[in-house]
Amino acid sequence: MRIGVDGSCWLNNRGFGRFTRALLPELFASARGHEFVVFTDDADAAYFEKYDIEVVNIAAKRKVIEAAKADDRRSVFDVFAFTQSAGRQRLDLIYYPAVYSWFPPPRNTPSVVTFHDAIAEHYPELVFPRAKERFLWNAKAWLAKKSCNRVLTVSQTAKQEIVDYLGIKPGKIDVICEGADSIFKEIDDQAVLSEARAKYELPPQSRLLIYVGGFAPHKNLLRLLDAFSLAIRSPAAADLHLVMVGDADGGGFHSDYKALTERVQKTANLQGRVHFTGYVCDQDLVALYSDALALVLPSLSEGFGLPALEAMSCGAPILAARDGAVMEVAGAAGYSFNPLDTEDIARAIIAIAGNPALLETLRTHAIPETARNRWPRAAELTLDSLEACYRTATCAS
Repeated sequence: MRIGVDGSCWLNNRGFGRFTRALLPELFASARGHEFVVFTDDADAAYFEKYDIEVVNIAAKRKVIEAAKADDRRSVFDVFAFTQSAGRQRLDLIYYPAVYSWFPPPRNTPSVVTFHDAIAEHYPELVFPRAKERFLWNAKAWLAKKSCNRVLTVSQTAKQEIVDYLGIKPGKIDVICEGADSIFKEIDDQAVLSEARAKYELPPQSRLLIYVGGFAPHKNLLRLLDAFSLAIRSPAAADLHLVMVGDADGGGFHSDYKALTERVQKTANLQGRVHFTGYVCDQDLVALYSDALALVLPSLSEGFGLPALEAMSCGAPILAARDGAVMEVAGAAGYSFNPLDTEDIARAIIAIAGNPALLETLRTHAIPETARNRWPRAAELTLDSLEACYRTATCAS
């Protein structure tokens, strides 16, 4: 097959950008004899030069990563510039790594779209607070799901959410996985761990509970702060500090960062105990994961929860919402709570902080549980879906 790939979200700093940068090289390496044509709006896309692929640059007025945000939108001209360029390539199929950067496929060209989750449909006001933003997102998602032949997603939990809130039939959805970059490995060099703490002004001796991700409302971080305030009143968790890792500005998406910092300032026992680091590079993140008591992800919904897999690769256990995608990823390395119950979140923090046997059991499972999720496996599953889509479309025509 001659497969077109939307590469316009390669440089996005959110989860789907990271997904794109990790999955596509594995797709190109596991090509199975297929040709790949990548469409990008980055005229300097030198990062594609190392791969044996064809790259088509679209002369868009604004890049996707600049315009496709909660408080902005792409122009119709730029969207259809991708469609027109794809139409000139005689493609057998188009693959979109994220619906975020979707554009209409050329007529009679089968397509596969990755819907990482249905959070915007499940919790619309938490993702897009203004009606206009919700309308534009819903219109794009509706067009994408109606035009595509198959849907990819990254967990069974996300698949069920897509069925429930996007109305896509289960038989149309293929589940793949994600993986942690090879840099994420447990380290025990105390000098390296101490250097990372000092760099981000973290206390040198206290145990660290770490959160990694965005600050959008559906991440449920205000409840986490309230739960942490309750937990550190217990002697078992009295020495804990909470480290909040993530880009404060939200990258143009809805963010609770201001409300979170205000909550810390107004809560006496959180002052000096909660640390906002801003963006942390992967090398430092490895040290923080390796040094953490646990990673906590209290989100109301996640498609996968890649930070959990990264943390587990560094030997850290996971605290996460019960019955969600993160616990699906964490498996026996995870300890769950009700994300809507502040006291239950606090209970989970106290349990993992005050029970060494429980903590050790979770740690023992962390690295082995990562074996189920690897990027080469994700690429093979993706190619299976693309090939099945093409066979079905060819038979139908």
